[in-house]
Amino acid sequence: MILTCPACATRYQADAAKFPPSGRDVRCAKCGHVWHQLPPEPEVETEAVVAEPEPAPPPPRPRAYAPPPSRTKEPLAPSAPPKPPSDWPRLAALAAGWIGLAVILLSLAAAIALFRHQLVSAWPQSASLYAGLGAKTNASGLEVDNLKYHEETQDGQPVLAVSGTLVNVSRNELPVPQIRLGLSDGDHRELYHWTFTPDVMTLGPGQSYPFVTRLSSPPAAARHLDVRFAKAGE
Repeated sequence: MILTCPACATRYQADAAKFPPSGRDVRCAKCGHVWHQLPPEPEVETEAVVAEPEPAPPPPRPRAYAPPPSRTKEPLAPSAPPKPPSDWPRLAALAAGWIGLAVILLSLAAAIALFRHQLVSAWPQSASLYAGLGAKTNASGLEVDNLKYHEETQDGQPVLAVSGTLVNVSRNELPVPQIRLGLSDGDHRELYHWTFTPDVMTLGPGQSYPFVTRLSSPPAAARHLDVRFAKAGE
């Protein structure tokens, strides 16, 4: 019999007669591994059984008449209807047209909103349209920005100091008018107003000029401050 070491797979030739039915321990001469080896199973003698051949089936009986083969035709499958032409090119062109129109309208709306001051200066009637849309416009092309005010004391008297910045938002050089300031009470009833003339005569496109004006002993009931450009005769 041939023994194979389970550890290193070394194979040995051994006498099967030296192995009892319960087996015995074997040591590998190469790696020293010890395992329990059973003897080979005894061969069982079996009697050969000769199968007798089955009798051959009888030959088929000849038929007196053979029916002709069927020649029925299979029904033809209905042909699929022709596919209509694809509308993809027309739909793509239509979508591109709508997208282009939307871009044009958005660009026009942005330009109208961005250049509203210049548009109102050139076409004063458009001021009512912007007012209906809730957009502030300035036909004069000048704006008062960063408006601030606070109270201070000079010579023991309260003084209202108002500061801000004049900005030319138009594309033309503009003359600087007088600035009118008004004080009103809690019901927006005007209590007092005054005007002052900035130290600059004109402002170029995009130019700005800071200003400061003071009012001594302002009304104690004043709650609101209104600042705008003075009209002729004010």
